[in-house]
Amino acid sequence: MSAAAQVTDSTFQLEVLDSKVPVLVDFWAPWCGPCRMVGPIVDEIAEQYGDILKVVKVNTDENPQIASQYGIRSIPTLMIFKDGQKVDMVVGAVPKTTLSNTLEKYL
Repeated sequence: MSAAAQVTDSTFQLEVLDSKVPVLVDFWAPWCGPCRMVGPIVDEIAEQYGDILKVVKVNTDENPQIASQYGIRSIPTLMIFKDGQKVDMVVGAVPKTTLSNTLEKYL
């Protein structure tokens, strides 16, 4: 079971934009190799920062509306939202340290 919750076009507003804590959004798809590499890292981050950060995943195949709204051109794309705004993003399969360092700025 993934530590990160699945979010859809219909729940994105509630789960991400209305969140009281910063949110890491993992835009991914089942057929994407690099996404599968990043998946366990995203789950580790979800467990590590669980109290102060929400971590969710958006399947871009099933939720094209959100993906196009945020201009997702390549996956995996990891976006950080704070107070309803996109504040940062990391594109591609990156090491956990890179992702942690990016997140630390917003926690």
